[in-house]
Amino acid sequence: MLRQQDVGHRIVVRRIVGIREGRPLFSDALGELVELSETHITLATTQGRLRVPVGEVHRAKRVPPARRPTAAAVVALELAADEAWPAPVRGRLGDWLLRSAAGWTGRANSALPVGDPDRPLSAALDAVVRWYAERGQPAMVNTPLPLAAPVGAELDARGWGARPPVLVQTVALTALPPAAPARAGLPPVELAAAPSDDWLAVAAGRKGGLPDAARHVLTAVDRVRFAQVYADGTLVAVGRGTVTGQGRWLGLTLVEVLPAARRQGLAGRVIRSLVDWGTAQGASHAFLQVEQRNTPAVALYQRLGFTTHHTYLTRVAPH
Repeated sequence: MLRQQDVGHRIVVRRIVGIREGRPLFSDALGELVELSETHITLATTQGRLRVPVGEVHRAKRVPPARRPTAAAVVALELAADEAWPAPVRGRLGDWLLRSAAGWTGRANSALPVGDPDRPLSAALDAVVRWYAERGQPAMVNTPLPLAAPVGAELDARGWGARPPVLVQTVALTALPPAAPARAGLPPVELAAAPSDDWLAVAAGRKGGLPDAARHVLTAVDRVRFAQVYADGTLVAVGRGTVTGQGRWLGLTLVEVLPAARRQGLAGRVIRSLVDWGTAQGASHAFLQVEQRNTPAVALYQRLGFTTHHTYLTRVAPH
């Protein structure tokens, strides 16, 4: 049967739809798992959303994606994401990127092994370890899958660990549902070209501090907007949008609603405001990165139409 980790992935559900001559009749449904509760399985199919009572489920399991993106598409999206989250200290190993940001976030402090490192794989990984050691940091490698599977296999052999899987999800901006009408009395979403002190405080709380390198990661993008929502003088929701990848990709990061203000649709309104800005900038698609285990966020993005483009693991060198 399914688990919460399967939310956001493609599944097949065989359900009982009737009885004929004492035997159950079955119907199969294929789609992406949107929500998994004690009572229902909800999946998005090509015919629309389907909500199946658990009591009708005969069998359900995850299945492979309908089709994998090309290697070129994965590389292009990974480079757009790197551009949207720029580490202040950077190096190259052939085509591979080496990134350091005083340890602030895994994405900005890991090697990105896409392309040719211009040397054998084993020698390339040795060079990655040396580069991070020179900066007093543990070596980390961000492995997009399945593109970087050979790198992952070599890291397995070396005993490297792995952080939780991350889903890289995308949607065409034209496929996003229209914004829901704002309820009376809800505060507006404000967009600014630079983060306010309050905005930075929320980011620091979520990411564990805010060194100078973090400010570079957040702001050193040509086209960036910081969304914020105030209620009674208190900042209750934030988000960040960037346009990168030769203007194609709207990147959504740090979408956060304070606990006391949740379940009011603020996250969706923040995203919608950033989408409207990105569309005006000429972007055609949006992407975001979310840990697979963060099932509430995965379910939210699924409701908005996001699907998993590929996944990645952040691999960490053994101590």
